[in-house]
Amino acid sequence: MKVIVIGNGGREHTLAYKLLQSSRVTQVFCIPGNAGTATLERCQNVPLAVDHFEGIARVAIEQQIDLVVVGPELPLSLGITDYLQEQNIRVFGPNKVAAQLEASKSWAKSLMYEASIPAAHSGTFSDIESAKTYLQKQGTPIVIKADGLASGKGVIVAHTEAEAQQAVDELFAGGFTKLLIEDYLEGEEVSILALTDGLTIRPLLPAQDHKRVGDGDTGKNTGGMGAYAPSPLVTPELMERIQQEVLEPTLQTLKNRGIDYRGIIYVGLMITPSGEPKVLEYNCRFGDPETQAILPLLETSLIELILACLEQRLGEFPPIAWKNESSVCVVVASGGYPDSYEKGKVIKGIKEAESEDVIVFHAGTICKDDHILTDGGRVLGVTAVSESFETAIEKAYQAVNLIQFEGMYYRHDIGNRLLGKT
Repeated sequence: MKVIVIGNGGREHTLAYKLLQSSRVTQVFCIPGNAGTATLERCQNVPLAVDHFEGIARVAIEQQIDLVVVGPELPLSLGITDYLQEQNIRVFGPNKVAAQLEASKSWAKSLMYEASIPAAHSGTFSDIESAKTYLQKQGTPIVIKADGLASGKGVIVAHTEAEAQQAVDELFAGGFTKLLIEDYLEGEEVSILALTDGLTIRPLLPAQDHKRVGDGDTGKNTGGMGAYAPSPLVTPELMERIQQEVLEPTLQTLKNRGIDYRGIIYVGLMITPSGEPKVLEYNCRFGDPETQAILPLLETSLIELILACLEQRLGEFPPIAWKNESSVCVVVASGGYPDSYEKGKVIKGIKEAESEDVIVFHAGTICKDDHILTDGGRVLGVTAVSESFETAIEKAYQAVNLIQFEGMYYRHDIGNRLLGKT
């Protein structure tokens, strides 16, 4: 099989790497890919934008592509699945209507209410005045969310009224026309990525992301500074509860709305101090960096799982097999991220960092004049797999310490909560 992977981040490098482990996959084309995908055997980058649907379709037809796997949310929200399906090109990823699960926070919230899914109480606002009036009434802490795609950075947790008012001003000034304001939930966050064929929904290993840019979960929200899997917070009993109270009702309500959803449903959950799972958000694709932590543990063939979803055979598919190990991903970023940062810095030490237990997934990188250069905010995802979280964390940071580029930044506490540290 020939496969196209759309996207240029760490998630897409991981998807290409995992797909190529199957003997059924003969070649992968990454659109546009990065310096990491460029070095994979049987993988070729194609320099097209992720929203250049016509060009992507042309490559698929010319190369006789059997499957397109869509990584990022932007092309999904713009309708790439619909576009390619009209030309009889097989795509893994929801259509434009279904992608509203991520593209519109208010659409997703209405689905939660309709499905009676446990979630924070919220209000939706299209003007500054009504939003600020609601804030004054509700008090703080409170959560303000942009109602649209914001690359994981459109959520602000305000602990004072001044912070909340500023968040409203900034998000409306940033071009968003609608905001969601939610009650603040206490607890610990967990990410559940689930495969669905529109009839059946099956979770992958639970993961925990580290959204804040600074150690100790301080500073601004980012697209994610690191992740680990499987999260010990999610016991088999809690996973069963998530299946019954969240995943099944979500899929059923999508079906009730006439939506044939085949792809990944990512559920961001808050596990409250009482142990109750409450939905914070949905995403319509593989998470990033959760994918870099989860997929290296997958023993079942990824391509076979994807085909089972597309052919609506997930219900009869054997149990998903996993390595009995732990995985930790540390994101290495450009200095200044998630605000402004410089590109074009030479990266050294990637080969030295990789080993039998460590994979360096590229995110914001490019190849130029035989050098690998930084080309984004999140540059690399250093993933270590080991028999325990303690050794996986140790190996990940040993590898990170071998990598160098000007302005390099990373959190030093990924996985600390697993070791009883804060």
